[in-house]
Amino acid sequence: MPRLSDTMEEGTLIEWLVADGATVALGEVIARIESDKADMPLEAWAEGTIRLLADPGMTLPVGARLAWIGDDGPPVAPVGPDSSRGERQAEPSAAAPAAPAGAAGASAAGRPRAKVSPLARRLAAEHGIDLSTLAGTGPGRRITREDVERSVAERAASSSTPDAGTRVDRDGSGPEPAAAAGGSSVVALSRVQQTIARRMAESRATVPDFEVEIDVELGPAAALRESIAAIDGAVKPSVNDMIVRACALALRRYPRLNGSHRDEALVLHDDVNVGVAVAVPDALLVPVVTHADRRSLAEITTETRRLSDRARRGELTAAELSGGTFTVSNLGMFGVFAVTSIINRPQAAILGVGAIREEVRRRDGELVDVSLCRLRLACDHRVVYGAEAAEFLSYVASLLERPLALLV
Repeated sequence: MPRLSDTMEEGTLIEWLVADGATVALGEVIARIESDKADMPLEAWAEGTIRLLADPGMTLPVGARLAWIGDDGPPVAPVGPDSSRGERQAEPSAAAPAAPAGAAGASAAGRPRAKVSPLARRLAAEHGIDLSTLAGTGPGRRITREDVERSVAERAASSSTPDAGTRVDRDGSGPEPAAAAGGSSVVALSRVQQTIARRMAESRATVPDFEVEIDVELGPAAALRESIAAIDGAVKPSVNDMIVRACALALRRYPRLNGSHRDEALVLHDDVNVGVAVAVPDALLVPVVTHADRRSLAEITTETRRLSDRARRGELTAAELSGGTFTVSNLGMFGVFAVTSIINRPQAAILGVGAIREEVRRRDGELVDVSLCRLRLACDHRVVYGAEAAEFLSYVASLLERPLALLV
């Protein structure tokens, strides 16, 4: 199992794209892996005959063997029809003592317990499902994630009937009210969704964050966009591209905003790598524009479009999702005026971007129409102090209100 992100500890094998015993070429995409950030392709690390050692649906730690490529064959016995690939290294040796009655290897009746994929075991524990009541439908009657999800759905349906009365808590400790009329459904979270939930909860619980915000007048930026669009062959930047460029220049000037807190120390990163949040079905991905401070506005525009397209097609690689030092999260396209974003640890800050709104303001004694956008910056107070955060945000605003500076 390869490490596909900085924070990945285990991954789920979604599917094999080659058959057992096939000949593969170096760099050929042979499988899809679900990491803690996204579904990613797995490329062959050598050429030759491949022997598949793990089953789709299995969740394995980083470093676990998934397959063997080579004409000499894997250093394990051939996979039998009733064996479960990928668990062979975890099986006890013949000399190991027998497990006591009631241990994990046997059921209460003394018969061997059915094999269970790690993901299915975790889902069952989360939803209070007794694995001994399930019939596995996977290879070798293995209990899979789908088996557990089916049981969860069936339990939810039965508990929502009008005469259900009361039902037992997950831990069996006592009754709780029956589901309301009309029922409810239980949807198991994907690994990406679980990771997002866990990391956001950890960030809220452990990062002493604070926020500063400013309204930016984007009339000049809009005029510059139209001027660029009128040039033959020019790539018209979005407002978000201009914000990413402005942040990259500001991060070079205020390096603490480009830092992180680690082991009671402040880490100042040499590279300015700006993550751009992209909404995909049922998840949020943050591909990274690397060396954003060294890229022109046109280069940033081209790169953000490329990354966004790959994110929506599910084609992002581990490298494209790693190494971010700052994040921009723009929800303005949905009409919200302000966004309070959660810091993406271990980064020190994240910028939330709201919608452009039209207002009337007094300027030099006259009322004028202006286009305003609210920028809200969330910072880790262990790394950044209020005054520096305010200066950073004011500098970003000045660049956007005098956008020719973004072309330098």
